[in-house]
Amino acid sequence: MSTTPPVLAAELALAWADIQRHHPELPDLAAPESLIGESSSACGAELSFERLLHEAVHGIAAARGVRDTSRAGRYHNRRFLAIAEELGLDHIEEPHPSSGFSLVTLNPEARRRYRSTIERLGRALKAHTAATATDTTRSFRGPAARHGSSGGGVRVKAVCDCGRNVRVVPSVLAQAPIVCGGCGKPFRIPEVAAVG
Repeated sequence: MSTTPPVLAAELALAWADIQRHHPELPDLAAPESLIGESSSACGAELSFERLLHEAVHGIAAARGVRDTSRAGRYHNRRFLAIAEELGLDHIEEPHPSSGFSLVTLNPEARRRYRSTIERLGRALKAHTAATATDTTRSFRGPAARHGSSGGGVRVKAVCDCGRNVRVVPSVLAQAPIVCGGCGKPFRIPEVAAVG
């Protein structure tokens, strides 16, 4: 099995498609590779099938026009939790003061439903991690790597023609376009942001 990011992106896309089979209203994943190296303390730092299902909750919330977070996306509210439960995620504790119901876990039924997908994605993630961690002695990876972040670099604002914006690591955007769900055009990094 190849361990290049495009192969991992393909496995992420297949896993997303599996979730869509069970939840047809889930929008397509515009750029699976944007999840590789993505880190968010509110949504969970480690990429896994559970994290992918968490992101699917946000996708369904967006498709339904449901505001599932507040505080710049950090606080996951009860509307997020209701959709998470539909997708097979549970939250067994009281909400966290700053991230709300973000720390959801797969319930046993969802674990059974997605067993083969979880295993396949797990193998791809393990191979990708092994392939990208082999040059630790001589490569400079910057402060993010030194402090344990999997963010892969500094995020900058990328915009689309309709005025929406996202924060993205430029190298991720360079791998393939990230397409706006509102206008269908690709996000781009404005020249002013790219110079600084």
